[in-house]
Amino acid sequence: MKNEKSRTFIFPPQNFAGLSSPYADLETARVAILPVPYDSTTEWHSGAREGPQAIINASQYLELYDIEIEREIHKVGIHTLPAIQPLLSSPEEMVQRVYHVAKELVQQAKFVVMLGGEHSLSLGAVRALREKHQDLCVLQLDAHADLRDEYSGTQYSHACVMRRVFELCPIVQVGIRSLSREEQQFLNQNKMQPFYASTPAPSLAPLQQIIASLPDNVYISIDLDVFDPSIMSAVGTPEPGGLQWHEVLNLLKLVALHKHVIGFDLMELCPKEGPASCAFLAAKLAYKLIGYATS
Repeated sequence: MKNEKSRTFIFPPQNFAGLSSPYADLETARVAILPVPYDSTTEWHSGAREGPQAIINASQYLELYDIEIEREIHKVGIHTLPAIQPLLSSPEEMVQRVYHVAKELVQQAKFVVMLGGEHSLSLGAVRALREKHQDLCVLQLDAHADLRDEYSGTQYSHACVMRRVFELCPIVQVGIRSLSREEQQFLNQNKMQPFYASTPAPSLAPLQQIIASLPDNVYISIDLDVFDPSIMSAVGTPEPGGLQWHEVLNLLKLVALHKHVIGFDLMELCPKEGPASCAFLAAKLAYKLIGYATS
């Protein structure tokens, strides 16, 4: 070809769901995907720093039309931001870095979807949204309470994130099935009652009780270990007896129907600990929750 030498061949940026202009443009997109590849406070299976890219990679194979929602969700506009560069000096400073980026997105009226990365990062996004929404509540889907005051020498560990969030706003916990004595005492002192995953069969408390416990503005924080390891083994701290796909979807759908979901995160995917289907589950969950929240 005559002009072969003058051509520049480049890979286009890898956007969530493989989207291109106009649906991936920042200026017009309603949704902003924020990848944060960080896992410095994890202590068992590390690798959640690889989670955001694995989710974006898997999202390339999503069908853009959703048969449940009956529309092409991506048409609301979904822009994928460059990953936030990890800051390894201090988990508190990394949370602040997330806060500053999320705050800019909130000021631009974007619906923020953070892909982690370890769960400690959620605090940064909640801080940014709390400045705009005074009646904010965080709905936490998680196997673990994450209510320790300090863990491994820091108050900003993934095991402390909901303790720090609770200092900012109310929290409602769903799917919990593991906690420490310290965390149980904290729950008792603050008259908090999580919606535990029951045994022997995982199930949610009546959905209407969960909905009734939430105010109008809700941020949803999902640690992927809320799912049963049979369908989500790719997490750093798996717990048996978790929730199933449709249990989680039914809850999220009802929350979005009755409340104003102002953003969400998907955290703790550790790709090397499970099959590729786990990353695809996370990608589809993100896409469907975008659909529920923007309907």
